[in-house]
Amino acid sequence: MAGSSGGVAGLDARPWYAANEALAFLLELAALVCLGWWGSHTGPEGVFRILLGVGAPLLAVVVWALFAAPRARWRPRLPLVLVVKALVLGGGAAALYGVGHPVAAGAMAVVTIANTTVAETFRALPADRGAEPAATG
Repeated sequence: MAGSSGGVAGLDARPWYAANEALAFLLELAALVCLGWWGSHTGPEGVFRILLGVGAPLLAVVVWALFAAPRARWRPRLPLVLVVKALVLGGGAAALYGVGHPVAAGAMAVVTIANTTVAETFRALPADRGAEPAATG
């Protein structure tokens, strides 16, 4: 599929990159769900649980949008972006642990670390590395 005229540039030539980015998006969504789940099961019954169940993922979305999203309002250097990712995605894993699922939390943490490592490795490579040579003729 390399060399096709449609699609997003670079994704046809780097299918593993696209798959890893899709996994990253799913991990982000899972972290938000886990934060909401944890918030709705923490503390005393009533309004506090509702506020925490909505507020924890909302705070994560705001922080992510400001500092870690691809089109973040303020895009700091890589170390701070990784800190934000660790807080949000690691917070999702910690939240999963907090609702009583330590094995799933560990699995989420391991997958998140592997995903982030692969993503940063792909970003460091030139965009055309790994691309199939274009057909001539």
